[in-house]
Formats: sequence, C-alpha cells, structure tokens
Amino acid sequence: MAADHAPSHFSPRHHPVAQRLGPRRMMRNAISALDWLSFALAGVLTHWVRFGLEDQPLDAQYAQLIFGAATTMVLVSSMIYRSWRGGQVTAMLGRAALGWLVTWGVVMTWLVLTQTGDYYSRLWMGYWAATSLLLAWLTRALAYLTMTGMGTSKLVQMRVLLVGSGDAVTAVRRRVKASAWSGYRVVGVADGLHEGDLNFSVQNLKPDEVWICQPPGNVEVIQHILQALRFSTANIRLLPDMGMLNLMNHGITVVLGLPMLDISNSPMAGINLVLKWLEDKVLGLLILLLISPLLLGIAVAVKVTSPGPVIFRQKRHGWNGETISIFKFRSMYVHDDKPDSVTQAKKGDDRITPLGRFLRRTSLDELPQFFNVLKGDMSIVGPRPHAVAHNLEYRELIPRYMLRHKVKPGITGWAQVNGFRGETDTLDKMSDRVKADLYYIENWSLWLDIKIIFMTVFKGFVHPNAY
Repeated sequence: MAADHAPSHFSPRHHPVAQRLGPRRMMRNAISALDWLSFALAGVLTHWVRFGLEDQPLDAQYAQLIFGAATTMVLVSSMIYRSWRGGQVTAMLGRAALGWLVTWGVVMTWLVLTQTGDYYSRLWMGYWAATSLLLAWLTRALAYLTMTGMGTSKLVQMRVLLVGSGDAVTAVRRRVKASAWSGYRVVGVADGLHEGDLNFSVQNLKPDEVWICQPPGNVEVIQHILQALRFSTANIRLLPDMGMLNLMNHGITVVLGLPMLDISNSPMAGINLVLKWLEDKVLGLLILLLISPLLLGIAVAVKVTSPGPVIFRQKRHGWNGETISIFKFRSMYVHDDKPDSVTQAKKGDDRITPLGRFLRRTSLDELPQFFNVLKGDMSIVGPRPHAVAHNLEYRELIPRYMLRHKVKPGITGWAQVNGFRGETDTLDKMSDRVKADLYYIENWSLWLDIKIIFMTVFKGFVHPNAY
C-alpha cells in the first residue's frame, strides 16, 4: 500500500526556480556586484567632478587605483557578509561602513608603501571616499528593499514546514518574519507526533523545506519524523532546540570529518583574529601617539603629588585565563594588600590620592594599558580584566563567569559603556557585568568594537560609580 501512495509525495517541487536561484546566494552576489559598482562609479564620477571630463580624462593610474579599490571592497564585504546575522537593514548598513573602512585602510597603506600617494589628488580622494560610502549605503538599502519585496513573491519564495512545538518553533517563526529578504516563509506547523497529520501537511502545503525543531535528546521522535518524511523530496533540516544548553558562539565545526556542535567557543579565530589584531595594533598605536602629551603630563603629576612609582602593575587573568600584568597610573598611596585578596576601592576610600580620585573618575588612570594592547596582553575593546583574587572568588558564585576569558581583556567594553563599572559590592552587580561581557563575546564584530569605542568617547569615561 505504501508504494501506491508514493507517487503523490514525488510530485515536482513547488518552486523549482526558487531552488535554482537561492535567495541568500542571490543576496550575496548582488551585494558583491553593487559594492564593486559603488566604489568604481564613485571614483569615476568624482574624478569627473574634480577635473572635468574634457580637461583631464581618466588616465591609467587613476583607473588602476579605482579598479583595485573596488575589487578589495568586494573581497572584504564578502567576508563580512558571512558574519551578518538577522535581516535588519541597520546591520547591513553597518557592515557596509565596516567594509568601506577596511578597504580605505588597505588603499592608504598601499599608497604609503608604494610611495605613490603624491600622484593622486587629495581632494579627489576625499570626494571619492565620501561618495563611495554613500553609494554603498544606497545600493545596499535598495538591495535590501528589493530582496524583501522579492521574498514575498513566488519567484524566490521558499515554503517552510516546521515540525515541532513550543519555544523553539516560536523562535524560528520570529526569525523568519524578521528576515523577510531571505525569501523563506513558514506555511505551516506540525507537531510530528502523528505520521498521518505530518503526511497530510506535506501533501497539501507542498513545502520546499521541512525544518525539524526538536531537543537534541529526542532521538526516537526525530527518527519517527524522518520515517514519516521518507517519501518527501523537500529539503529536510534539523534545528535542535539548544536554548537549554546556554551556548556561546554556537555553530557546527567539522573535525576529522566529524560534525561537532560548538557549546562554548571563542569568536577569535580565522579572519576575526586577523581583524581584531589589526584593530588593536593600528588603532592602539594611533591613539598612543595622540595621547602621548597627556600621558607625560599625568606621569609628572602623579610623581610630584605623592611618593611612589608612577605606574602601578597588577596581576590579572587574560585570554584563556593566562596571568598578565596590566599597567595603570598609580592612583593610591603606597600600601600593602594581602597576597591572596584585593580590597576594592570604595566611595571615600582614604587610600586614594586627591589626583588619583580625579584619574579614576575620568578613567585616565587606565591609559597606560594601551601599552598592554601593543604588547598583545589586552585589546582596546573587551571585558575588563578583574583581579586574580576576584576571579577565584566569583568563578564559584556566577555561572559561566570564566567564559569572559574567551577573548582578550579590554580597556573598555560593552559592560562599561552600559553603566556596569565601578565597585561591585553585591553579587548582582558582578552578575550584570558578566552578562554584558558574555553578550559582547557572543555578538562580537569589528563594527561592535567601533561602536563601543565611540560610545566610550562620548559617555564611557566619567561615571558616578567610578571611585
């Protein structure tokens, strides 16, 4: 009898064109093409505005620079695109700005190394830089709107049947709704417990894909669902409900040919590690050069206002829990702490010097840590390093506390710009800080780092809890 019913399940796919096009591949290819055109068109148009088409036609050297920059933007944006999560247009524009920034960094570096910067008009390059960013934003916004509109059409629409129930199904439906550009549309939900109901849904809804939403341990239920779908030609995907596992940077890694689920993973690998290294070295050196007069002035002030060394060093835990020594301007009178404990500064603490009180409230005492950044012990952005004694205490009290060390500690971080700084005199305060740190690690991107740096400049230095 099963064979008699088999042909009804082997009906042609509902949207073969959709399968051929692939909405996400279309999006990636469209963005790459538009990025190239944006950079190239901006270069040519601004050359015409700057010099005039008749007075100075586009020569070979200008054309080569434009072509090289446009190609670099495509390479950079293709890497950044793969890390784009969700379907928000603001995230897409942010990635475009990040790709633009990296591309221009590469162009400027190349001009310096080849000593060809004097050949090109600086005014033209300024016009080109500004126009290329505006065009990149405009074309990406248009691509986003186009794909969102096409996602509701039958041309690129992918019909999805969800098999499961509960929070997992709700979360998937919310994600699909928020990512209209992707072309996926949930056409129905089946609990998967009754083979007849599941077969009825497949036959009548004709899904292109079936997504099974089940907890990892429901092996028998998953096998039952796969058995019921044995005649379906739809793409079948397993979306295990991982909410209970509290994952960090989850994903699938293939090791020795074996797919493995990442339970706890650092985002600092591959291209991310290279981008983070460049950010720290380039920005760290630039900032140090800019603040060097300030550093010298503070050093002199610390030396003349109280006896003791200018720089205070303290052991902290860094990346992967390794012990590092961080630098700070000394803000307290010289005193002895017990080797196995560190007493946090409190409001009105008489150990703090008058100058030190100002330095701590404005975070200027942290500036020597840019030398830690160049040394490689710290990053500009990351979870603030806690004293070793505090780590030994709080790792026993706060779940997932030590996951803060999946990245290098930072001079500033997501916790600091959101108000979680200063004395942590209660467990709840420290817990809130840790949650913010873990959010940063889970959602890390170069764009988030740049956002935190800007937030630090405008509101992260002075805080009433810093004393």
